[in-house]
Amino acid sequence: MPPTATTTDAFTAIAEPQRRRILTLLKTSEMPVNDIAHVLGIRQPSVSKHLGVLKQVGLVYSRPHGKQRIYGLDATALRAVHEWTGGFAQFWQESFERLERYAQQLEDEENPNA
Repeated sequence: MPPTATTTDAFTAIAEPQRRRILTLLKTSEMPVNDIAHVLGIRQPSVSKHLGVLKQVGLVYSRPHGKQRIYGLDATALRAVHEWTGGFAQFWQESFERLERYAQQLEDEENPNA
């Protein structure tokens, strides 16, 4: 059976909200799976499954530490996501500038003598 999209693509992997929560947590420090589960209030088997998907697409790494595995963020795979979303920066900047001009126009109309 071929892998599903969530196991081959960073975009679809991060579409799942719990995975985004895990990545947000791991950007602050490395953690074992039980700590991730405790902090996020998610059952350990579910966290392990999400970590497996994130690891497969290259968003997290793991390393042995005694009997545990410690997980950390590898943001390299987010580069494609960042580049794609960055393409919308100009759109949003122009939208905010239009909104600012409109708000200024309304203010000028309300206070013509100002």
